[in-house]
Amino acid sequence: MITKVFDVFGLGQCSLDYLGVIPGYPPADSKCEFRELAVQGGGPVATALAALSRWGLSCYFAGVIGDDSFGTKILASIAGEGIDTRGVAIRKGCLSQLAFIAVEPSVGRRTIFWQRPTGTALDINEVDCILLQSSRIFHTDGLFIEASLNSARVARKAGLPVSIDAGTLRPGMLDLARESTFYVASESFAQSFMGENDPINACRRLGAMGPEVAVVTLGARGYVALHNGRVIERPACRADTVDTTGCGDVFHAGFLYGFLKGWTVERSLEFSAWAASRVSRCLGGRQGIPGMNEVRRYEKRRHRQE
Repeated sequence: MITKVFDVFGLGQCSLDYLGVIPGYPPADSKCEFRELAVQGGGPVATALAALSRWGLSCYFAGVIGDDSFGTKILASIAGEGIDTRGVAIRKGCLSQLAFIAVEPSVGRRTIFWQRPTGTALDINEVDCILLQSSRIFHTDGLFIEASLNSARVARKAGLPVSIDAGTLRPGMLDLARESTFYVASESFAQSFMGENDPINACRRLGAMGPEVAVVTLGARGYVALHNGRVIERPACRADTVDTTGCGDVFHAGFLYGFLKGWTVERSLEFSAWAASRVSRCLGGRQGIPGMNEVRRYEKRRHRQE
């Protein structure tokens, strides 16, 4: 029996997020005071791995940063979560991904201003396929599409499940659907994909491409999913929402956690929604990730309800 080195092999975005709370989005040529400045690591895959690592799973991250001061902070934010960062490529003379996020808790809204990283995309040959094949699951956001597609094919050939965080409908994202086991899309992705607001049919069309589970997250309205031809539709968990940054990332983490624990799809999705709701109570995508003690209390409560 082959011993798996990592539970989750992640490939995708990483960034540094500066977040501030504002009373309302300001008009042009005005000043707006913010409060509660927070600085956190971000990025869909990096944040999902941060949650999974806090929940006791071993994680490996492959991505790109620049050799600027922001890149140093990004790398430290990932390594500080206990995630293996050997797959992070540092591009000399390049800028890292950076975001300024204006959060409006009164209306549950945020506005993201972001800087695209200037380094070249992660190359196929920079992905350690030996470690990938020695992991239990592959998770990507498709940012580096050639590396993501190749890694997904390597993973599938090795018998690994492939999980996709489909936040934006970019070139190649539908090709990834054909290589995926779990395909979880945002509401905006589904609308762009369908040309209308029809998440259930979006799940059906995505599911027809190959994934065993297709999901569309709907923010405060919950989620819809398709599994074995059956539609699953659930509301979001109630929470005093401050900021939705990172909620989708941790939703993915919750599903992967449940899958690796051997839970049913329904139970994994329920946990995903609960974990995402915990994140929404705090500023930023990582501050509100529930700790292992809170996860255990959640599991005990759910067990008593069964």
